[in-house]
Amino acid sequence: MQRQLTTYDKPFTLEGGQLLPGLEIAYHTYGKLNKEKNNVVWVCHALTASSDCADWWSGLVGEGKVFDPAKHYIVCANILGSCYGSTGPLSVDPKTKKKYYHTFPMVTIRDMVNAHIVLRKHLGIEKIAVGIGGSMGAYQVMEWAFMEPGIMENMVLTTTGAKESAWGIAIHTAQRLAIEADLSFKEDRDDAGAKGLKAARAIGMLTYRNYEAFVQTQTDEEHKLDDFKAASYIHHQGDKLVKRFNAYSYWQLTKSMDSHNMWRGRGKDVLGSIKTRTLVVGISSDFLCPNAEQKFLAQHLGNGVYKEIESPFGHDGFLVEWEKLTKLISDFLA
Repeated sequence: MQRQLTTYDKPFTLEGGQLLPGLEIAYHTYGKLNKEKNNVVWVCHALTASSDCADWWSGLVGEGKVFDPAKHYIVCANILGSCYGSTGPLSVDPKTKKKYYHTFPMVTIRDMVNAHIVLRKHLGIEKIAVGIGGSMGAYQVMEWAFMEPGIMENMVLTTTGAKESAWGIAIHTAQRLAIEADLSFKEDRDDAGAKGLKAARAIGMLTYRNYEAFVQTQTDEEHKLDDFKAASYIHHQGDKLVKRFNAYSYWQLTKSMDSHNMWRGRGKDVLGSIKTRTLVVGISSDFLCPNAEQKFLAQHLGNGVYKEIESPFGHDGFLVEWEKLTKLISDFLA
């Protein structure tokens, strides 16, 4: 399925009070909406992913997988502020006729969900059988369940929490400092801050995995003085991201993650008011978003259950442990 694009021509008010004159929302769909309109699976993606969830989550989405286009109507929208087709820092500001770059306003998780709701209505979707996301994607799913009560029948939330932790905010701040230290980031051009983005990705990689995973996969078998396997891996991951992403979006979206707080401006029993049937999945070795946060979610959501995956792959476990996730999701939905 090719990427599709829908345009929203009305003013879009952001949570921070700023106004976008309109939106472009890039999205992918797989399969067809059935007559009963009860086969929708909505996937929300994390920080640097795109709307092509059959690519980055191919273990879960595709022919013969737990979310199969032959059975389900699968939707994934690129989030606001990203660089994969939806309105973001590289979009043209209708007022200035120039790209936003540094002037792009802050977007929160709730703003992203409001854009998803625009797309939901455009597609004629009235019910979502399963809303699923990992990490930042799960932030969107749980916000959506609160903002549109009853729209989702089931949620699957992995490697996530009800509020961005001080630990997460500190990591994101370090990543933004790395981007800001690249003097080119001050310039208005598409590739500004590329070296800083590479450094920010390096910081991120250390938190997505962990000591055990790096020792297991990146240890050199021979004695060296330089050119270590782990160093090459970090350079490689940074270079890959620089080729497909941009520093403006990365800087903005880490700010969006920092804004995540289910309780902001709401009562204390926000989680308890969400009655959607929910599977919360933690990864045993995740130290970016430790499983204590998932256990808290499952305990305080109105209808949540917690399951844990034993894995050495840390936070990235939700992208790697497809077979274990498939078993948990299949059992939950059955």
